[in-house]
Amino acid sequence: MNGAESLVHTLLQAGIDTVFANPGTSEMHFVAALDRIPGMRCVLCLDETVVTGAADAYYRMTGKPAATLLHCGPGLANGVANLHNARRARSGVVNIVGDQATYHRPLDAPLTSNVEGIARPVSAFVRRTESAASVGADVAATVAAARRFPGQIATLILPADTAWEEGGVIAQTSAPVAPETAAQTTIEAAAALLRNGRPTLLLLGGAALGEVPMRAAWSIARHCGAKLRLERSPARLARGRGRVQAERIPYPIDQGFAVFAGTEQVILINATPPVSFFAYPGKRGVLTPEGCEIFVLSTPEQDATAALAALAQRLGAPDLPPADPGPRPDAPQGAITPEGVAQSLAALMPEQAIIIDEAISYGRGFFPGTHAAPPHDWLMLVGGAIGEGIPLAVGAAIGAPGRRVIALQGDGSAMYSLAGLWTQARERLDVTTIILANRKYAILVGELAGVGANPGRTALDMMDLSNPVLDWCQLAGGMGVPAARAASLDALNVALAASVARPGPFLIELLV
Repeated sequence: MNGAESLVHTLLQAGIDTVFANPGTSEMHFVAALDRIPGMRCVLCLDETVVTGAADAYYRMTGKPAATLLHCGPGLANGVANLHNARRARSGVVNIVGDQATYHRPLDAPLTSNVEGIARPVSAFVRRTESAASVGADVAATVAAARRFPGQIATLILPADTAWEEGGVIAQTSAPVAPETAAQTTIEAAAALLRNGRPTLLLLGGAALGEVPMRAAWSIARHCGAKLRLERSPARLARGRGRVQAERIPYPIDQGFAVFAGTEQVILINATPPVSFFAYPGKRGVLTPEGCEIFVLSTPEQDATAALAALAQRLGAPDLPPADPGPRPDAPQGAITPEGVAQSLAALMPEQAIIIDEAISYGRGFFPGTHAAPPHDWLMLVGGAIGEGIPLAVGAAIGAPGRRVIALQGDGSAMYSLAGLWTQARERLDVTTIILANRKYAILVGELAGVGANPGRTALDMMDLSNPVLDWCQLAGGMGVPAARAASLDALNVALAASVARPGPFLIELLV
């Protein structure tokens, strides 16, 4: 058995059966081992940013890591933006990065690079394997690191000769460790805060955004007269009819300040202290008022469900059903507006849809209009590095087969990862991509005003995508994805209804 074969066997025995790959010469023995050893689903992606973004969403939907196969330091570097997003989403990813053979590395061949230096800023664990005999054990350690709750990026560097040499040994991977629970003293302190009569807000994030913990938080908030908010960009959020209707911290800084105005206590449940996305001249970066107490009920590394259940019991808070969002809306007609798009989604999305939200500025009002939709999951761009929406759709569709994925995607950010459409076509994934084609980087137009800049023609031209116009129907067709263009809500409704009723990918260019 060579090192590459021990790698694949060790991954499979650890339950990792999916690899998103963009291989190169240094990884050919790994690729060959994947051919000889059954059980691994290999998903080819044409760009490493698709590889890493897909692995991020796969973890969000399955709770288990996928492997990535990346070609040397430059291939890893191509995928770093979405590894940054995955790190912020606290997703578990096992990166396998090929590298020069151990004896060839000192020759400084063209692809030789500081792979560890590229990996460390986005990885909680980095290891370089030194021999075929150590590959299995190194893989097992990498998997264990990736599975540490709530999930981590773990990177294994695989020199080519350690893959092709004989002497590989299959290693056993330790079982995932259950998350820590909040201390009883912490539960009691949180209960005391909620009883003291001061204006209080519960802020949920991470693993607290599942259906069960959100219902417990809702019940506590209602029982105690507290407010309830969600972190700005949830990695995965349970939404729709029968689930808690809660709003996120808004992106615009002044709206963020308004959310916390008058709040004297914020209790964090798997969330981090609320801050603005960027700095703005003359404004504080912390969104809570001065003097507001921040209390941590559970950290992102702890069990939110258990903490909230214990807190509800301590407070005697009854289990309350979520508020009724009203009837499911009918599909609207007329001109395209953000509210109209949200209503169309609520009217036409199927049960248990997965919404990928990289709508950026246009989609800020989508939440209120989709509370009455059927139960669904909502995945967002957590780390702010744009261009992950199409790769997230790939990973979500592979991680949750049988569920329709609807990707809400800005046109400018979609160009970062256009190649992901090709993978959707190749894998025949059930993805509807709605391109919000406003022909500009709309978010940057708003940021110019936010930072007090005084733009002229040159600056505005840098945010204009209309010279030349991006033709998304042709771009999608070139990737093997059928497409249609919609200039009204009526046309959107027809295309959306048809797309969710048919298998495979489809793209709608929505002229907003």
